[in-house]
Amino acid sequence: MVRGKTQMKRIENASSRQVTFSKRRSGLLKKAFELSVLCDAEVALIIFSPSGRLYEFSSSSQMSHTIERYQKNARTLANLRITDEVHTQKLKDEAADSYKKLELLEDAKRTLLGENIVSCSIAELVQVEEQLEKSLCKIRARKHTLFQEQIHHLKEQEAKLRKVNTDLKEKCEMVGMSSIALSQPLSPDMEVETGLFIGPPKTKANHV
Repeated sequence: MVRGKTQMKRIENASSRQVTFSKRRSGLLKKAFELSVLCDAEVALIIFSPSGRLYEFSSSSQMSHTIERYQKNARTLANLRITDEVHTQKLKDEAADSYKKLELLEDAKRTLLGENIVSCSIAELVQVEEQLEKSLCKIRARKHTLFQEQIHHLKEQEAKLRKVNTDLKEKCEMVGMSSIALSQPLSPDMEVETGLFIGPPKTKANHV
């Protein structure tokens, strides 16, 4: 016969409930023993029957040792949970504070852009005006510095170009002087030996 699926609810019949308890208790104790032996685990099992009778199993020599170890570990875990909760709350508070600061910065930005000045008082408008004037002074000072740096850079470039131009001019002058010297004609005062002879070429006489 095929066993049906057991429903997870209290067994109403007392006799059946006692039989099921005895079988499952024995199986649970056996499983605890096998787990401790096969896996070298420290196992402690405590069972109270419906009548209040105690059944227990401990892989160590004393059940109290395992219970003490459990309690110590439970306290450590509890402290860790408390620490995590405190840390989480701190992060939440910091995030909320950052969000508020961001909103204030956004409001200040809109005010400086003239988008949120309807509700501003005269004192707030004066403060905004002073901030804008300070910003303009800083902007003008920075712009003046950039212009001065650019002018200085252009003057350096101009000086380099002037030097290159001067060098090229000197080289051109030297090349021009060399060309003039090579193209000058001979002086009329210089004598050149020339000879003109008409007739057959002279030969040496053969003496007989």
